[in-house]
Amino acid sequence: MVNHLTSGSHFMRGNEALAEAAIVAGCRFFAAYPITPASEISEHLAKRLPQAGGIMIQMEDEIASLASVIGASWAGAKAMTATSGPGFSLMQENIGYAFMTETPCVIADIQRAGPSTGQATKCGQGDVMQARWGTHGDYASIVLSPNSVQEMFDLTVRAFNLAEEYRTPIILLADEIIAHMSEQMVVPPLEEITIVDRKKPKSTDKAFFDGDGVAPMPSVGEGFNVTVTGSTHDEFGVRFTADPKIHRVLVTRLVEKIRSNVELLADFEAVNVDNCEVGVVSYGCASRAVYEAVEMAQDRGIKVGFIRLKTIWPFPEKAVEEMAQKAKNIIVPEMNLQQVFFEVQRVVKGAARVTPVNKIGGGEMVTPEELFSVIEGSVGER
Repeated sequence: MVNHLTSGSHFMRGNEALAEAAIVAGCRFFAAYPITPASEISEHLAKRLPQAGGIMIQMEDEIASLASVIGASWAGAKAMTATSGPGFSLMQENIGYAFMTETPCVIADIQRAGPSTGQATKCGQGDVMQARWGTHGDYASIVLSPNSVQEMFDLTVRAFNLAEEYRTPIILLADEIIAHMSEQMVVPPLEEITIVDRKKPKSTDKAFFDGDGVAPMPSVGEGFNVTVTGSTHDEFGVRFTADPKIHRVLVTRLVEKIRSNVELLADFEAVNVDNCEVGVVSYGCASRAVYEAVEMAQDRGIKVGFIRLKTIWPFPEKAVEEMAQKAKNIIVPEMNLQQVFFEVQRVVKGAARVTPVNKIGGGEMVTPEELFSVIEGSVGER
């Protein structure tokens, strides 16, 4: 039986790397409904998960897919689903349920061009704000953004680890370009890959929705008396919908266990941010143009630094604020109409000029030449 991808170098497609990383991270249940451009994840895991002792099931729709993932997680399995924009929209109510019940799971959203059915085979980055604010009520989400096949592997493992560490759903916000490209990637030796296992309760524990931010989570069938409800509940899971104090304590804790750990969660690549006159904030496929554009600028004597987000939410406010104290201009390339641009603008509070570079429709990427042109044009502007 082949359980894991062998360590070493592999030439793989992004969606396949994601699927293999899920197995390495301990995923043993996957449920999804076919949708472009995420279907290869289901196809790959339909073959590979049974080889690793797991289960893949195609559900009747995306709502049922996430519902079964939540159930599998409460039965003790590390579980995941994968979808794209229209399916991600259908999942939002169950995503809220997963937040409220503190259910660890991973939701991969391989973005395409929307709204609605949009351009099913074309790339977009239009789900950024939906990944943060898509479900109703107060909550705080953790959203990861890979920009390479290597990071499809690395950040999938990280997503499962964070799901267990913070007992919350994690959104892996990839895109069609990264999902469908093939690149060389390296799988470390398995003993060098950090895997976080679930925090299990002691036999004497009774409160499974309390504790220092993250409570232990029992599995169905282990003999614990636990109630799981999406309604307001106390530390024992007992439903209390009329008590304002219980609601405040519960929801504040759900939010603060993420907000209080922003410095640990906000993962990003930062280059030349301490000595730049122009800064770039980027993520996902749009960030792939940054490296060459920065080289072009530096060849012309322009000091450019960049922050490339691996974690979009929670947003790395401190790092962007510090960049704004150095750079006179900050450029934000995106394949949407200024979703992270407005977040950067909010954070810098006028300390630097923020310039958007946006492309939507047709799957056309922001090119290094286009980005360099904006960088060059911004020199001297304030």
